[in-house]
Amino acid sequence: MHSSFAAASALALSTVLAAPAVAQQQVRPPIAHYWMSVETAAGMAGMGGMGAMMGRMMGAPGMESGKRMVLQLGSSQAAAGAPRAQHDVPPALGMGPMLPLLTPQAARPERAPRDLPEGMERPRGRMLIFWGCGETARPGQPVVIDFAKVAQGQMPAGLSARRVAAGSPPAPGRSRTYGDWPNREDSRPVPEAASLRGDHVVKGTYSPEIRFALGERHDFMAQVELAPAQPTPGGAMKVQWRAVPNATGYFATAMGGNEREEVVFWSSAEVQEMGGALMDYVPPAEVARLIREKVVMAPQTTECTVPAEVIKAAQAPFFNFIAYGDELNLVHPPRPADTKQAWEQQWAVKVRLKSTAAALLAEGMGDEARAPRRGRGEPQSPGPQAPPQQGEAPAPGSPVDEGARILRGILKF
Repeated sequence: MHSSFAAASALALSTVLAAPAVAQQQVRPPIAHYWMSVETAAGMAGMGGMGAMMGRMMGAPGMESGKRMVLQLGSSQAAAGAPRAQHDVPPALGMGPMLPLLTPQAARPERAPRDLPEGMERPRGRMLIFWGCGETARPGQPVVIDFAKVAQGQMPAGLSARRVAAGSPPAPGRSRTYGDWPNREDSRPVPEAASLRGDHVVKGTYSPEIRFALGERHDFMAQVELAPAQPTPGGAMKVQWRAVPNATGYFATAMGGNEREEVVFWSSAEVQEMGGALMDYVPPAEVARLIREKVVMAPQTTECTVPAEVIKAAQAPFFNFIAYGDELNLVHPPRPADTKQAWEQQWAVKVRLKSTAAALLAEGMGDEARAPRRGRGEPQSPGPQAPPQQGEAPAPGSPVDEGARILRGILKF
């Protein structure tokens, strides 16, 4: 019996070894990669024109509302003559017939950093890390990072930050020839009513011609509508928002500081997560994975409460919010069905979307949005806050003044 089994096994093995190997299709990477990074920003909810002013003072344009795009073209080919490229845009964008993709000037090499002088003062202060939506912080929080100990190479145990497979956009160092927009020759703002729907053509002296069309699902996302943050009896802050159409998930962080030289950080993840890579574009498949891992909020979620311990420690922290959008990936030509035929890709296009907002979590911030609209009896539903009327200034001692004072103290501007 054993000899029969051995003979059968040997016959099966010889059959497998004798079978011809399945030829893998030869795939040649695209000559050109083109990325469109498309953002809708709601700015600083409840702060009107002060949000834009703070954004300019801090060099943080994310505090200003509006539509934004970053266009990046990278090619493995050298330019035929001077490198030139352009994106012919649809009329619905409202920015003329085309946007120039400019090749950046070569940057000067950076000098090697000098050694730190002897006797330099040891870093002071701490970072307190919280996470999770709820009235109170979970057991085991906060995780404390002592900056002086970190400078000595001592890192606290258990810090967690997940990797996100988001890919890297074209860049001068990754491409033989490269061009982008906005640039030093054209940095016009995107109009408020702009739309990406329609036919797009990208062409230049170093790239194959790229033709594609965008529809509603890959247009600018709707603006995030944060309602004014509501303090709870226990000292927490409840933040609510309207569901964003076509959003694949949400994530939020809050950060602030205090007079004890402590930086306070919180994220909406249900598990410990620093979230450094999550306040940016994240592909839908990664968002779905992070929802399963309880890091990202599901797209049906419409509220999150920042725990009282965070609000008390951070003194009016800044709340940052992102709604992840869909992603379009195109490759030309399509993959041949015949595996014997090589797939010689000419170009690949990625269109990625997000919608963002920010708010200052101070009691009374954005109270004007809670007043009923003129001619209506019911309270106004959560939505973007209207800026103050011309000539109108916040009253002395208002939450706007107090929030700006705390911000200046933390960031020293």
